[in-house]
Amino acid sequence: MNHAMNPRPHKLMPHRPWRLLALGCLVTAGLTAWANEEIPKPGALKAKADAQKAAMQAQAETEVAKPSAPAAKGAKPKAEEHGHGAPAKADAHGAKPSSQIAEQLREAVQANNKGGSKSIQVVSGGNERRVEPVPASHGKPAGYTRSTAAPIERLEDKPAGAHGAPAAHGAAPVNRQQYIRARAAALAGHDAPKGGHGGEVHWAYEGEAGPQAWGQLKPEFNVCAIGKRQSPIHIEEASTLRGPAEPLQINYRMSNASVVNNGHTIQVDVDGDNTLMVRGSSYKLVQFHFHHPSEEKINYKGYAMVAHLVHKNAEGQLAVLAVLMDPGASNPLVDKVWTHMPLDVSDRVRMPNGLLDLKELLPDDRRYYQFIGSLTTPPCTEGVLWLVLKQPMTLSREQLKLFAQLFPNNARPVQALNNRVVREAQ
Repeated sequence: MNHAMNPRPHKLMPHRPWRLLALGCLVTAGLTAWANEEIPKPGALKAKADAQKAAMQAQAETEVAKPSAPAAKGAKPKAEEHGHGAPAKADAHGAKPSSQIAEQLREAVQANNKGGSKSIQVVSGGNERRVEPVPASHGKPAGYTRSTAAPIERLEDKPAGAHGAPAAHGAAPVNRQQYIRARAAALAGHDAPKGGHGGEVHWAYEGEAGPQAWGQLKPEFNVCAIGKRQSPIHIEEASTLRGPAEPLQINYRMSNASVVNNGHTIQVDVDGDNTLMVRGSSYKLVQFHFHHPSEEKINYKGYAMVAHLVHKNAEGQLAVLAVLMDPGASNPLVDKVWTHMPLDVSDRVRMPNGLLDLKELLPDDRRYYQFIGSLTTPPCTEGVLWLVLKQPMTLSREQLKLFAQLFPNNARPVQALNNRVVREAQ
């Protein structure tokens, strides 16, 4: 106010003390009400407004609704039925005292501010209703909840088995043993375990990666499952094609070699000019290895071990000479190989120069069974010429035991003959 325009500003002062006294009383009353929490605090305004709105809505619904039937004599009030104790004393119109409503509002506001929820009993038109206050949102959308738990990965976003993780919902269950191995490998920073033979996918002679599953382990192994000329086979002399056959021209010399454990057998890689002449083609010896027990069966008889001598000609065709072995006298060539046997998978030991004499592994009788088959390990390539010598060789039980400790069973089961011709050389 501009005092220059008021000619009597000081003459009003004597009349103002009663106004200041009234204002002080109002402030004192307000502070008292605030201290008694009868005036809602700013954080509780929204909850109080919601409760009042709900009460007004309940009253409006009661006025338009039909009067309900009187309660049965002796019936308990609803509040008592729900375990809230006897209702507070109401006035002549059935309404609760204002102090009780204020108390309920304070409790509801306090529960709301603490993240909880408390209902309010409202009596309107003689009817009692429960009103649930809307919790304060604090700027968050309705229904928002904050979780302190770690985020959960969506399995359906990951391929089955990735890093040992479990398969997506609906996929075939993963074998527990495979999962543990894969998970352990992932934690160690390595891939899943692989087999020998140049680091191909893992295959085995037993378990879920055994011969019955080879065809499903890798597309290149599909022939193991669908091939019609698979090895080994069971040879029954009653069904063989008997007659004259060309003699095997075997030309083995003293050679150099190295012994390797490829994870599936003990293999001897051979250096030198060692050849097998058959069917008008010369095959060079590449390597030989052992299976325990023997993979081939002759007239329902199995053998303790077999040596497979793998040859290849200039066209890349393979010919395998199989030497069956049973317990008996010690074999000098086996003794040399076992002497230089590696200690671990992929370990290689070179034999002294000129130590290997392959004739020590062959029987004197060179008659044989002949048929077209396949490799007996993945990828089970077909078109392999098989020559199974009829006369078995021997090895000592100690020699057999030493190999069996490393490879208790590394033999593929016999495969269907599928009307193949087996020649028996006389």
